[in-house]
Amino acid sequence: MRLRIVMLAVVAAGVLVGGAIGFGVRSGPSPVSGQAALGVAPAGGAQLVGTWVPAKPKPKHPSSFTVADAKGPSVDLYSAPDVPLRTMQNPTWEGLAVVFLVLERKGDWLHVRVSSRPNSMTAWIRTSQVSLRTVPNWVRIEIAAKRATVYNADTPLFSTVVATGRSSAPTPVGSFFVDGVVLLSDTSGPYGVAQVSVSGFSDVYQSFGGGTGQIAMHGTNNPALLGQGVSNGCVRMANDSILAMVRLAPTGTPVEIVP
Repeated sequence: MRLRIVMLAVVAAGVLVGGAIGFGVRSGPSPVSGQAALGVAPAGGAQLVGTWVPAKPKPKHPSSFTVADAKGPSVDLYSAPDVPLRTMQNPTWEGLAVVFLVLERKGDWLHVRVSSRPNSMTAWIRTSQVSLRTVPNWVRIEIAAKRATVYNADTPLFSTVVATGRSSAPTPVGSFFVDGVVLLSDTSGPYGVAQVSVSGFSDVYQSFGGGTGQIAMHGTNNPALLGQGVSNGCVRMANDSILAMVRLAPTGTPVEIVP
């Protein structure tokens, strides 16, 4: 479980990361001649000219995602357009800027994922109260495999072994997003060098360490425990790996946590 975040430095996109991150470009299939592909010889001495390249399959995941950042001191949430729900204060009680992952747009309304209980909560907000931007990647955390992977569309960019929640305090499963990124001053502590806050909340802890029971990806001072289910619900990884996550998963980045 993440501790109450004390904002020491909001991470800029240019954080330098030690460790290997794979950005290899996967080349497409070699061109195949039309004659060879069809398996027939041209009749009457005719010549087949040109090549035939099989179409690439359409990616299952998009290569960019729309994110909404709160512009003013609050954002009004609606259960449906023009049906008031509640108001979110900006920044949060922890001093983090309010951000939403946009799921769809209808005119002046945005259907968004919200960092709030219940997990994977959605609401509608007005476009006039936010500014829009995009993020390129998404994160998949596999609890059984103890692995976190960053993707661009269907291409893996970075993957690392993690520790997840123990059986009595499991890491919640669902669709979330990154709602805060913070570098920590005490890099020797149990949370390592950084926290990447996720919009999911523990099903066991309503509060933890002065916080609201919200989970995060973070570093560790005990890498020997990676690959095990030992945390209070957070996702631990090596310090160089969390710095890679900081660079590749800015606020608004979708996070899918699967069993």
